[in-house]
Amino acid sequence: MKSVLILEDNSESRQWIAAIVTRAFPQARVVTEPLVAGARAAIRRQTFDLALIDLSLPDGDGHSIIRLLAELSPQTLSVVTTVMGSDSAVVSALSAGASGYLLKSESAEMVERHLQQISHGIPALSPSIARRIMSHFSYTGPVSEPVAALTQRETEVLTLIARGLRVSETAEIMGIAESTVASYIKSIYRKLGISCRAEATFEAARLGLLGRA
Repeated sequence: MKSVLILEDNSESRQWIAAIVTRAFPQARVVTEPLVAGARAAIRRQTFDLALIDLSLPDGDGHSIIRLLAELSPQTLSVVTTVMGSDSAVVSALSAGASGYLLKSESAEMVERHLQQISHGIPALSPSIARRIMSHFSYTGPVSEPVAALTQRETEVLTLIARGLRVSETAEIMGIAESTVASYIKSIYRKLGISCRAEATFEAARLGLLGRA
């Protein structure tokens, strides 16, 4: 990770998260913003590899920033960092396009480990959040086998993004334009009835795609 945005209004939490990010990614340029307005401006000024986003801010909520990043910078990984662990909060964040969900009640060492694992294609999910998502998939599922609805190219894209590759990296590996990868991702999400990278990763794992060479 070369550039990281932190959206957090509480100064102590902001410093805590910034310190963790610095340890996890020593070479990264870290930009901190306490308000939604500042985060919006930062996103329009530059591109971030990772954004750590609180959900409840004085001038709005983090969901709007997650959606803005999905629109303007789909290669940015949006990870929620919050104390809100309710089912509704998790569903709302993932539906907005979040790629991970970390609770600030975890230790600094655990959060750092989660962030480092992002580089290895592992979604940043607190254990309790991961259990909820897995429970969701154990009780719900597509009405028909989704892999049959995906084209070969879409299956390749799903496999790569589920392993943590960014849009640009996927495009380079497949030898196609980034805009084409983005189009494939939209089609995959529509066909599988999912809305974020975290769900894509679990769906790819369920379908056995992550074990492919």
